Amino acid sequence: MNVLETILTKQKLVVLDGASGTELQRKGYDVNDELWSAKFLMENPLAIKEVHMDYLKAGASCITTLSYQASYETFLKKGLKEEEAKKLLLSSVSLAQEARNEYYEENKDKRALVAASIGPYGAYLADGSEFSGKYSLIQEELENFHKKRLETLIEAKPDLLAFETVPCLLEAKAYVSLLKEFPKMQAWISFSAKDALHINSGESIQECAKYLENFKNIIAIGINCTAPEHVESLIKEIKKVSTKHIIVYPNSGDIYDASDKTWKSSKENISYAQMAQIWYEAGARIIGGCCQTTPKDIKKIVKSYS
Repeated sequence: MNVLETILTKQKLVVLDGASGTELQRKGYDVNDELWSAKFLMENPLAIKEVHMDYLKAGASCITTLSYQASYETFLKKGLKEEEAKKLLLSSVSLAQEARNEYYEENKDKRALVAASIGPYGAYLADGSEFSGKYSLIQEELENFHKKRLETLIEAKPDLLAFETVPCLLEAKAYVSLLKEFPKMQAWISFSAKDALHINSGESIQECAKYLENFKNIIAIGINCTAPEHVESLIKEIKKVSTKHIIVYPNSGDIYDASDKTWKSSKENISYAQMAQIWYEAGARIIGGCCQTTPKDIKKIVKSYS
């Protein structure tokens, strides 16, 4: 059975966790690294587990692993051996599973899902290209890049996969092609969008949703790491051509300043929970947060639908 559908038969909404990298940063950890939050798989795995636990305590029904920026290639660039890289990728899932299981022992009615995060090729480049989708690769090359990491994360037995911040349809095509070898593995694909109609590459979200409609492995599609003001329209565009569950977890609404690598607050923001209500009414049934969202935001969403 669709693992998200299992939850939605019991409650109105699947609530995801929120940001991990900016949450670690908020706690005082330095995430200024090519690996971003994934560097803590090497340096401080307990910090990762702490973030997972914070979101579980906030009421999240699904937590995502801190493997978004992690790949064999990135770890090898850091001087690690391939076997060491594999252990770190496997640990990204086991840390989330351990946190989930420990929380479940104390809260028997709350067993959250663990989604293994897979970031786009642009996250490995660390040059911002995940926000443009302008790759110089063909689909086969993208498949070759993602294949080994995908196989490793599946080996760790997460409940599902999270293909996140996908900037172009070509990369989504690479993912579904790789999943043909794993017909029982379920996944969501969430695109990053530049406006109310188009993903970062300039392709329409409708085109992306229409392409993914017939792939059974993909159990939800939607949007993440996107300005919240675009999300309602994007949900409506997806609904026009797709019968799949819609997942959204945008940024908080703050604006990232690349010149000094800081987030600037937007005074015009309504609360994240209020925005989540708008997205629910538009048709989203899996909602969480991306950059700059916190366990407090997730707790407020949970409270609204409990």
